[in-house]
Amino acid sequence: MRPAIRASRRALLTAAATLAMGPALGQGFPTRPIRIVSPFTPGGGTDTTARLLAPGMGEFLGQPVVVENRPGGAGSIGAASVAEAPADGHTLMVDALNHVVNPHLLRGLRFDYAQAFVPVSLLTVLPQIMVVPPALPVTTLAEFIAWARARPGRLSYGSSGNATGAHLAGTLFLRETGLDITHVPYRGGSAVLPDIIAGNVVFAFATVNSATQLIQDGRLRALAIASAHRVPSLPEVPTMAEAGLPAVVLDEWNGLYAPAGTPPEVLARIHAAVRHALSLPAVRDRFAAIGAIPVGSPPEAAARYVAERREAMGRLVRDAGITIE
Repeated sequence: MRPAIRASRRALLTAAATLAMGPALGQGFPTRPIRIVSPFTPGGGTDTTARLLAPGMGEFLGQPVVVENRPGGAGSIGAASVAEAPADGHTLMVDALNHVVNPHLLRGLRFDYAQAFVPVSLLTVLPQIMVVPPALPVTTLAEFIAWARARPGRLSYGSSGNATGAHLAGTLFLRETGLDITHVPYRGGSAVLPDIIAGNVVFAFATVNSATQLIQDGRLRALAIASAHRVPSLPEVPTMAEAGLPAVVLDEWNGLYAPAGTPPEVLARIHAAVRHALSLPAVRDRFAAIGAIPVGSPPEAAARYVAERREAMGRLVRDAGITIE
């Protein structure tokens, strides 16, 4: 993952040159407001990313960019609406890790994730944090592992749902530690966090943007970050590698997609709008505050990243026997 992020950061440093070319890219586009479909409920990390970028994109493109929530079906309902939209750049989708997990789990879809969409840009990377109730008698990952190992089969952990990033990170964690803890899927990340605070489940993985404020307020305790690097908003929280579990690395991330067949010059102009939005100080400050890492990779790099992640997540899903009921 990190090479893709480094490359995109270099690209952002040269954004001025690309933005200067903006008027020459996709001449005549857009001709009306652009709709970004978020296939989740309002307020989550993916939805927040889209809403932070939409005003700056609209400023660059000269047309309003509106975010429309179409939740359901593990993100597939909103995805289907975009897959069937005209490939003219006026209907886009912001999606998360499920974009590369769903193809391995959902049956009977009327579209193929790999064929129906073309990636426009990897927008942000959202590190996941392992959090526990503040009343739990542990302060480090090693203490938690020892505490949980003494209680096999008696504990449960929560996630934002089957086959979500939180579930996959939890699966990796249990595989690497050998702990016997039961998985309890919730309906979204916002549903599991109150039960963590209350101590009804003993841990969960939560994206840094949804958990940071709760950690800073003392309502959650962070043990480790399932990412390659610490996050600026929580500099005292170690990575899983620093805590002794280098294999537990599973970031959430958000990408922007267009229907397959969208002209390359239109994709280039949308990507330029993304880069413009990511370059705005207010946007970058907001992402920094919540721990999200802005990327802004071009379509070709985004396509490679998505293909690599689809293959890797497929292996994890198959090896762990994960299913969606």
